Amino acid sequence: MTAVWSAYAPVLVGTAAALPIAILLVLLRMRHTSVRRAVAEVGAVYGTLPWLAMTLTPDPGGARRLDLVPLRDLAQLAGAPLDVVVVQLVGNLLVFAAAGALLPLRYAWFRSLPRVLLLGAVGSTVIETLQYVLGLGRVSAVDDVLVNAAGAVLAAALTRPWWWTENGATEGIAGGWGRRP
Repeated sequence: MTAVWSAYAPVLVGTAAALPIAILLVLLRMRHTSVRRAVAEVGAVYGTLPWLAMTLTPDPGGARRLDLVPLRDLAQLAGAPLDVVVVQLVGNLLVFAAAGALLPLRYAWFRSLPRVLLLGAVGSTVIETLQYVLGLGRVSAVDDVLVNAAGAVLAAALTRPWWWTENGATEGIAGGWGRRP
């Protein structure tokens, strides 16, 4: 975990320092919208930006590598030390977790697990493409796309009971996984 701190200390400190600003933004947004929407808007951004910054942080000692074979990186984690597994797996699950959990609370269009999956997959594909094209010394892997998208969906599933309004309406979502059970 020391490696995480040494690589991402500025992002972690910046995230902590930005918390009062995020709270202030929620309070300001509450003047124009509900508490739920204000927290969802600010929280989705505040909870996602640090992870995006980390994924786009150059690794000076790393080599740019492309891995398009599904599940190969995940299989290699099986023999890795526990701290590496935790950082890689949990970190990738959390990249779009805030967006997946909170966007459905704010925007009716996201009240569908396939749409949240699409958000995670497209967002992650953009990240992996940028990592490779910008030559950040990182591995651009299809497994990261899969785990990032899964993290968004898992987080969305956790907040699913709160997607609906008090009267049970979904505010315009019909069909698919967006229906209330």
